Amino acid sequence: MKALILNGLAKEDVTLYKMIHDELEDMGWEVNDFYLQDRKIAPCQGCFECWIKTPGICLIDDDGREVAKKAVQSGLMVFLSPVTFGGYSSDLKRAVDRLLPILLPFFMKIGGEYHHRLRYKRYPRLLGIGVSAQPDEESENIFKTLVARNAISFYNASNAAGVVGKDYAPEKKREKIETLLARVGVSK
Repeated sequence: MKALILNGLAKEDVTLYKMIHDELEDMGWEVNDFYLQDRKIAPCQGCFECWIKTPGICLIDDDGREVAKKAVQSGLMVFLSPVTFGGYSSDLKRAVDRLLPILLPFFMKIGGEYHHRLRYKRYPRLLGIGVSAQPDEESENIFKTLVARNAISFYNASNAAGVVGKDYAPEKKREKIETLLARVGVSK
């Protein structure tokens, strides 16, 4: 079982990342991680070359290609991000946008909405964990909705999302991580 962590947190926020990484390894997962601030991932150009000219591979030759490759090879994908007005950090947003090549350019109707068709037979579960400096119910709800919407778009088998307070005690962070992992179907 492979897990991919897309870490959009600041370098000083290593505690939460380390907890998730260690928890997954303790459960037997092989963890691949991308600390996004250290990766070169250009914004999606919207050129559609990943669908037409180089099917499944972004035309931009940078770390975004490796992120998409690892996402498809994973059974679990974890998005870590500060919650910014309910959304992802700019680093995580760029990485998520560059996952577009894992889908086909054709559409199908899902729950009354149109979404891209699957390119592959299997897609990972999705877990979104946001970090907030202070409690904000509206931003937390937006974050959870964003993760759920991405899960629909990327055909994630299951998904869960939650927000952890920046000042939470380590025990409370660990409890939240375990709860969210269980909700996405990953437990000891």
